[in-house]
Amino acid sequence: MASTAKGKVCVTGASGFIASWLVKRLLESGYHVLGTVRDPGNQKKVGHLWDLEGAKERLQLVRADLLQEGSFDDAVMACEGVFHTASPIVTKSDSKACQTLEEMLNAAINGTLNVLRSCKKNPSLKRVVLTSSSSTVRIKDEADLPPNVLLDETSWSSIDYCESLQIWYAVAKILAEKAAWEFAKEHKIDLVTILPTFVIGPNLSPELGPTASDVLGLFQGL
Repeated sequence: MASTAKGKVCVTGASGFIASWLVKRLLESGYHVLGTVRDPGNQKKVGHLWDLEGAKERLQLVRADLLQEGSFDDAVMACEGVFHTASPIVTKSDSKACQTLEEMLNAAINGTLNVLRSCKKNPSLKRVVLTSSSSTVRIKDEADLPPNVLLDETSWSSIDYCESLQIWYAVAKILAEKAAWEFAKEHKIDLVTILPTFVIGPNLSPELGPTASDVLGLFQGL
């Protein structure tokens, strides 16, 4: 596919389902892509990215740790845009789901803020696109959410209601996104949030993503 060379962008958590498609589309559009992953040498996790068109010429993968402040400094520097898709939040399909609730919530918030702290140091930055979740706007008691109500940028799920139902994933996403908006406003970062719902579609990676793994688990009775 012919493409015109464009600027440099960063995609965090580049081996994930959404991020892999982002990398693919960005490369096809002519961007130079710097992707962050936990282990750039793990071919099982990142091999599919190197198979993408344009990867050999315009893709770079580097190691970064969401929970280590400053870990993303080099990754985002000189990038015009940052797509933050990485998340330390554990799903039930993760066999290593041993975090305490407090650890999970702090990881979600600090992981997002650590990326934004690095972005703040980049004078070339134009915009940050944060992958959040539809769970940040749609979970409320029915009495507080009438039928056909319009959800917009001012809408937030009820943290108290989520906690009462122990929907900790939603609580973590709400707190992380709110922290991101506060930080972006304070430091004048152009922030956009994307709120996916049920993420499905063709898998670029040979491994199943969290959503597909959870669905498979239902069929397997897990």
